Amino acid sequence: MSYVLFTDSDCDMTPQLAKEYGYKTIISMPYSIDGKTTYPYVDFDEFDVHGFYQQLRDGVLPNTSAISTQQYYDYFEKEFAQGNDILYVHFSAAMTMTFNNMAEAVQELRKKYPERKLYQVDTKGITTICLAIAMDIGKMYQEGKSAEEIVKWAETEVDHYAMYFFADDLKFFKHSGRVSGLTATMGSLIGIRPLIYMSQEGKMESYGTARGRRRAVEAVVGKVIELGDNAKDHKILIGHTDAPEIVEQVIAALKEKLGNDLDIQVVPANPTAGAHSGPDGVGICFRSIHR
Repeated sequence: MSYVLFTDSDCDMTPQLAKEYGYKTIISMPYSIDGKTTYPYVDFDEFDVHGFYQQLRDGVLPNTSAISTQQYYDYFEKEFAQGNDILYVHFSAAMTMTFNNMAEAVQELRKKYPERKLYQVDTKGITTICLAIAMDIGKMYQEGKSAEEIVKWAETEVDHYAMYFFADDLKFFKHSGRVSGLTATMGSLIGIRPLIYMSQEGKMESYGTARGRRRAVEAVVGKVIELGDNAKDHKILIGHTDAPEIVEQVIAALKEKLGNDLDIQVVPANPTAGAHSGPDGVGICFRSIHR
């Protein structure tokens, strides 16, 4: 096969999953705490989910940053120099300026390797929804599909992956400023949970609030019922930011509505994405009629 698969750590891809689904490289997206920058799966081999989110509970507010043009250049040149094209399945380009740096790197690389190609699939999401798409693309890659076939598939199919979630504390979204339509003046003291989804434009959008965790769980499960496209016949991914008890509530609610024979996979949200939502958040990614 003349191309290799790339993804990034913002897609919740781990080295173990990358090996399982045929991804050669995970581009590491950094986060910073107290001035120290950490690159997932470069500076550590396994993500300490509880340890990271406990820091956030204790008052830490992480920051995230774009990787440089040179870093993108180095990632891609390794494959181009070996004669390989690249299919990069990445998190939403609408959420960050980092892809401007990537475009600059690719422009320079094309001068040196004019025969090489970089294909892209923009998942128009972040964290669990990206992983769901990346896993399905990995299966197609292993079945021998061409890069062109996968890109064509993604043009229509990406919008049939929906992600609805809620956060426990508004201060993290207020700090990051990543959610459109979110009023960050209310806090967890009055038990308000913002309800958020990944839009067709690839942005995190607020679609309301719920008072208390029980109602927040009901709200996101309700979206699976409302928008699910034979959701029962597809894998359902539940992403969370160190919230195992809430995950169990979500699973119980899903099984009550759709039956006990669901194909459910639980995924911890990566630290770079989790820096924006904070601990104790849960979301559901499912096959949908539309986002």
